[in-house]
Amino acid sequence: MRKKKWNINDILLYLLLLLFAAILCSPVYLLISGSFMAQDELSIYLRPAITEGDTYVRFSLLPVLFTLRGYVELLLDTPEFFHMFWNSIKLVTLILLGQLCIAVPAAWGFARMKLKGKDMLFFLYIILMLMPFQVTMLSNYLTLNKLGMLDTHQAIIWPAVFSTFPVFLLHRFFADIPNSILEAARIDGAGRMHLFIKIGCPLASPGIMAAMVLGYLEYWNLVEQPLIFLKDKTLWPLTLYLPQIGLENAQIAFVSSVIVLLPSALVFFAGQDHLEQGIAASAVKE
Repeated sequence: MRKKKWNINDILLYLLLLLFAAILCSPVYLLISGSFMAQDELSIYLRPAITEGDTYVRFSLLPVLFTLRGYVELLLDTPEFFHMFWNSIKLVTLILLGQLCIAVPAAWGFARMKLKGKDMLFFLYIILMLMPFQVTMLSNYLTLNKLGMLDTHQAIIWPAVFSTFPVFLLHRFFADIPNSILEAARIDGAGRMHLFIKIGCPLASPGIMAAMVLGYLEYWNLVEQPLIFLKDKTLWPLTLYLPQIGLENAQIAFVSSVIVLLPSALVFFAGQDHLEQGIAASAVKE
């Protein structure tokens, strides 16, 4: 095998990519580094950002005094953090399970079933997907209030279960399944449910996994919906724990941010191949 010869353009491009990667990764590195700093050191660095003054915020790449005190205090002496952590786990798990039961069959119906008016209904789905939460916030609030779901986890779970995005994403995968495969299965006696479960879902599995990964990343980081629909702090997810932290406990803020980031990073890297396959498959036309 011939070794690739590097020219000056390749080297410059490689260095430029390294620079961009370092810039993009620097906030995560500073977050992790700050989680091992002492509270007094963090207070000195961050005070100009909290208080009014003419000085600039500065930050050290490495802690002056390496300490695990923040991790010990958060993980052993802060039960509120774990309560909110399990609230987040509960919300994300139930939302994704609900989307598997609702969004996947809905996308199959829009893509493969001959229903009167389905094109208009799917167009309305796209319109709803394009609307930001701020536009539908009031109508959602009034509807949830009428149904008696406000200040319960159902106020977060049910609107997310019926989200339009996974339907939009999976519609393309189901629509691209060759008709010849389905016709051959029908000739062999397969019914509608068999076509959906045995043929549709396996062939669209990259799209389903991509939808689940993207859904996890979205619902793990929910802020606005819990803040508006949940008044009882015992129901709050972990994303609402961080805004309560101030300069006096900045060390806890850095540590909790690292722990909040860790599950998202693990899910992303674990589902990266499925996500790439899903994006590539959605861009391919038969």
